[in-house]
Amino acid sequence: MKITDIKCYVLPYKPKPIPFHWRKGLRIPDYGEHTLYSGVLRVDTDEGYIGHAGGPGYRLADIVAGFYKAEFLGLNPLNTEEIWHRQWEMRRSSVSEVGIMDRACWDIKSQKAGLPLYQLLGGNNPKVPAYASTVTWDTMDEYERHIKESRDEGFFAFKLHATGDARWDAKLARNLRKWVGDDADLMFDASDGWDYVTALWFGRVLEEVNFLWYEEPMREYDLPSYAQLCAVLDIPILGAETCEGSHWNMATWIQMRALDMVRVSTAKGGYTGAIKVAHLAEAFGMRAQVHGYDRHLCAAIPNNDYAEILVINTEQIKGLKNDPAQGPVIDGYVTTPDTPGLGPQPDWAELERQAVLIV
Repeated sequence: MKITDIKCYVLPYKPKPIPFHWRKGLRIPDYGEHTLYSGVLRVDTDEGYIGHAGGPGYRLADIVAGFYKAEFLGLNPLNTEEIWHRQWEMRRSSVSEVGIMDRACWDIKSQKAGLPLYQLLGGNNPKVPAYASTVTWDTMDEYERHIKESRDEGFFAFKLHATGDARWDAKLARNLRKWVGDDADLMFDASDGWDYVTALWFGRVLEEVNFLWYEEPMREYDLPSYAQLCAVLDIPILGAETCEGSHWNMATWIQMRALDMVRVSTAKGGYTGAIKVAHLAEAFGMRAQVHGYDRHLCAAIPNNDYAEILVINTEQIKGLKNDPAQGPVIDGYVTTPDTPGLGPQPDWAELERQAVLIV
């Protein structure tokens, strides 16, 4: 099989207001009437298989024109290792989007094999327990209401995101344990908001109420501070979510004992990079917790505990059992479909009509 063509469709869209916020200091953009642009990558092959993946609009168009066409036309998309390493070399030329072409090639690979992607990636279990991952609400009453709504919908694991006020967050963490009981798994994501002193104090609070993990307590640049925090706290530290470097970077974190569980996703290294990280963690007896909800990755690796499902408001929480994008969540579990590929093919004729640029 050979890649015969690579295209990018640049599509304009009006962003909808995001109905939630994160901790103080983490601003969600308000674009108003400003037009944004998304990109869709299309990879054609001589056997008729088409791979696709999303990317950053005009930036993806530049990458396709300047790099992808010259580098990948004529290659076999089934050789995902070769293509992934070639993409990694491009990073020296400021092409940081390693995962886009990789995802498109895995889409083709899954279609060619006639197997669901999670099985090609390893095939652990298509049924994955899910946790309710909160946005940041303004009052304790809102947290209690939405947590209990999530529990009533079947969730048995819950994650809090920091508000930025450590004392208030400590009260919230203690309340969460009271609301859901002793058997629920609880997690806390500080969103790199603390310094070392606050991170240490807050970690002690989480230990008091038996949280499963403590995620990204500090900015992920100071590895000695992370190593010290891991050494003095009993609660597992989950880290290296925002760092680049795939398994090479993760090896440094593990070598320095700067985390107890690793964060893994397809955001920076595609499926090939994510699987490398997950297997590296497994070799060191570590869990690899999937960031966000990538159903294929969650179902592929044995050392991931949960799928992360964002919970926003009452209507959205009650609709998760019928939501194909984030679920459906049934009795606290999500199930990965057994269909090949990353999902339905885009309507290419419609994309041709809508695109403001096709490269």
